[in-house]
Amino acid sequence: MADFMKSSVHCHSTLCDGKNTLQDMASAACAQGLTTLGFTGHSHTPCDREYCMTPQRTAQYKATIAKLKLEYKGKVDILCGIEWDQFSDDKLTGYDYWIGSVHYLRGPKTGRYYEIDFRPQDLKDCMDDDFGGDGLAMAEAYFASVAEVAARKPDILGHIDLIKKLNCTGAYFDENSPRYKAAALAALKAAREADCLLEVNTGGVFRGYRSDFYPSAWMLEEWHKMGGKVIITADAHSTDSLTFGYEDAAKLLRSVGFESVEVLTGKGFETQPL
Repeated sequence: MADFMKSSVHCHSTLCDGKNTLQDMASAACAQGLTTLGFTGHSHTPCDREYCMTPQRTAQYKATIAKLKLEYKGKVDILCGIEWDQFSDDKLTGYDYWIGSVHYLRGPKTGRYYEIDFRPQDLKDCMDDDFGGDGLAMAEAYFASVAEVAARKPDILGHIDLIKKLNCTGAYFDENSPRYKAAALAALKAAREADCLLEVNTGGVFRGYRSDFYPSAWMLEEWHKMGGKVIITADAHSTDSLTFGYEDAAKLLRSVGFESVEVLTGKGFETQPL
C-alpha cells in the first residue's frame, strides 16, 4: 500500500452527518492499516437545519478525539480537524487543522440560506427564487463564495466544485458553459493566490451522486498549470469509505501531470510520490 493510501483526513461521524461513531471510525482505520486518521466534523453553522455539530456536540467531539489520540498512540495518528463552513460561527480554536468549504448559498433576493449539496428541491428553489432561473448565475455566486473561503487560507480547500453534486444530468446548468468554466477558474486562481492545498475528493462518487471526483479533470489540469498542490481525501461518512477511490484519484492526477501529492500525517503535511 502506497503511503498516501494510509492517510484519511476528511472524515465525519455520527456527531454530524456520518454513519459511524468516532470510535468506530478509529477502529476501522486501525484495522485497515491506516497510519493517520483526521476527523473533520461539520462546524456549527447558525443557518444549518440538520447536519452540522451543535456547540455541545463540538465539545463532545473534541473530548472524544482527545481520548482516541491516547488510545491509538503508536498505532494510528488521530487528528482533530474541522470542516469549517463559510457561514460558521466556530472560532477555529482547539483543532489540528481545518478544511474550508462552502455548503450554502445565501439568496441575494430572499436572504434565505440554501444547502446546495443536499436536496434537489433546495437547489431548484435557490436557482428559481434568487437567481431568476439562471443556474449559471447561481454557480457563479457559489464559486465567488469559494474564493472568499480560500482567502481565509484554510489548511485544505474542500470540494471546490461541490455545486455540481446534484447536477449530474445537467438539470441546473451546463458544466461546459464558458460562464461556468470562467467562474470555476476564477475560484481556482483565488485559491492559488492564497496558496491553498486543493483536495481531490472522492466522496460524491462513493455516495452515487457523480461518476467524477471533485474537482473535475479540466480543473485539475488548470491547477497543475498553476503549480498548485493537491491532497486526496475520501470525505468519508462511514467506515467502508475511508480510502475509497484513492487509486483512481491517483491515476487521474498522474494523467494530468501530477507526480506527487501532499499527505497529512501526525508530523504535519508531507510531499509523497504518486
